Amino acid sequence: MDVDLRILHLMHMKRYWSRLLALVLVLAIGLMGCSGSLDSLTGDYRQDTFTVVNAMKQALDLSEDSPNKAAIQAEARQKINDFSARYQRVNSVSGLSSFTTMRTALNSLAGHYSSYPNRPVPQKLKTRLEKELQQVESALQRGA
Repeated sequence: MDVDLRILHLMHMKRYWSRLLALVLVLAIGLMGCSGSLDSLTGDYRQDTFTVVNAMKQALDLSEDSPNKAAIQAEARQKINDFSARYQRVNSVSGLSSFTTMRTALNSLAGHYSSYPNRPVPQKLKTRLEKELQQVESALQRGA
């Protein structure tokens, strides 16, 4: 009888550990999948800034009837969010002129997308953003 109880106990423990392992694996895979948005940036501030500037320029250059407009704007939004999340609290870049100008441009475009998701970017805002993005590129080339 003791042997039967031990076998029964071992079977329950085996089932418990296999379920726990399955849960841990699901959580690990899920968390790795959720962190994919940060993978769109490298962690190199200069390179990441150029990447986001290019995504923003591409989104600004779209015509109203562009077939891939939604995808390009979604990519720009994602890059804006990734950039903001990665660099908003990094002291080594927060004082750079490229960063402060970039934040101004990011906030302006993200604000437009949030407030007016179905409207084109007004020409006045588009002109200002293009100027700010050019300033960011110039500052990055100077190392500022």
